[in-house]
Amino acid sequence: MSSSPWSISSWKQKSISQIEKLPPLVTPSEIERLRHQISLVQAKKAFILHAGDCAESFDACTQDNIRAKIGLILTFSLILIWGARLPVVRIGRIAGQYAKPRSSGYEIIGDKKILSFRLDPEDRIPNPDRLLNAYFYSTTTLNQIRGLLTSGFASLHFHHPRDWSLSHVRSPTLRQQFERIASSLADALDFTSTVGAGDGVPYEKGGLMLGYEGALTRELPIPRPSPLSSDPPKAFYNTSAHFLWIGDRTRQLDGAHVEYFRGIRNPIGIKVGPSMQRDELVRLLDIVNPDKELGRVTLITRYGATKIEKFLSDHITAVQKSGHPVAWDSKFIIKIGASTQVSSSGLKTRQFSDIVSELTASLRIHAATKSVLNGVSLEFTGEFNDEGFSVTECLGGSMELNEEELGLRYQSFCDPRLNFEQSLDLAFLISNHMKELRQELTIANPKYGDILLSELGATSTSAVSKS
Repeated sequence: MSSSPWSISSWKQKSISQIEKLPPLVTPSEIERLRHQISLVQAKKAFILHAGDCAESFDACTQDNIRAKIGLILTFSLILIWGARLPVVRIGRIAGQYAKPRSSGYEIIGDKKILSFRLDPEDRIPNPDRLLNAYFYSTTTLNQIRGLLTSGFASLHFHHPRDWSLSHVRSPTLRQQFERIASSLADALDFTSTVGAGDGVPYEKGGLMLGYEGALTRELPIPRPSPLSSDPPKAFYNTSAHFLWIGDRTRQLDGAHVEYFRGIRNPIGIKVGPSMQRDELVRLLDIVNPDKELGRVTLITRYGATKIEKFLSDHITAVQKSGHPVAWDSKFIIKIGASTQVSSSGLKTRQFSDIVSELTASLRIHAATKSVLNGVSLEFTGEFNDEGFSVTECLGGSMELNEEELGLRYQSFCDPRLNFEQSLDLAFLISNHMKELRQELTIANPKYGDILLSELGATSTSAVSKS
């Protein structure tokens, strides 16, 4: 554990003055609400859906794209609510995924060795103005999201879920399944209160660019429902996102990112993969959450279908013995060398069957270790082009996308994403599992169903995340 005093810039002496003067993108009240919602997840009273793009571009910041992404997140969460009868805490990977870490600081393009994907897209010349651009594109995206959700976009009273682009799904079986769920929920409950339309979608990001993150970190009063003091306690909040995560390449115990993350009050995610030693994981938790606070840490596991059996159980038992409260948010990212593959055309892709294999293995291992999978983290997109075609980046699913079709609309800037139809395939798989588990528990405890139904009245939250 680190005992040295923490400050906004203890990792670095200088910050970015232009961004320091700009207004926050998110508020402490929103951040505290998400912490509370994650604490409900840790108490098995809610489920996390962490979803969106691996990497974003400024050019993709359009009304249609944002609407399609939020529509898919809402559609997916509705399917989960139907199976689990639990509120869904939605954390969007949106409005902040503009910088991505790389294994090497350089890459070879043609006959040139240039800096990796962090600078101007063509010549890669360092350009600090792009940090300011990122701020304003994030602001625009958040404004559009809040406008959509507060205008009734997520309400069955004002919009039919088909407005969330379901008409583009080719499979009649998927459409019929979703129609049944939407109609039943419309008759049974107030959909808006369950999905939490008025709360926005909390957004996440990876805290990669510490200069940017430090400039948007502010010491602010901790919100209280009923302040009893005129001088409430303060804390440091990263106001660029509700939820931030530490990646596999930035989790060094004595590194700048861990030093920064240990001092902010935002809920944080930690990527956990095959290279993470069990003792290292516990030490990392001790640093970022020394008081073992509820709602503080979500572990995002990313092993790949071929390695999950070897590593997940050991990590779960290590955390259980440590006494740290965490939400296990299983991330189905499969890196090259595990289950990701390169197609014959040279495109990086994923097999839908591998994603399903990792999901089912995760569910089984959690059950065997008396743990619970509290959520899923996915790279998917609801975008469609003018002809009504979704992206073609992952193989398989009910649409049976094959290698010859990958190049039709391959648009990912980083990892391949599930398209709308493949996402619904996975949503129904998870929902059906949760429904079966709920029915088993109801048989064992007849009052269990009433308890779950009462939870539907709780307000679900939506947030944005980043790394």
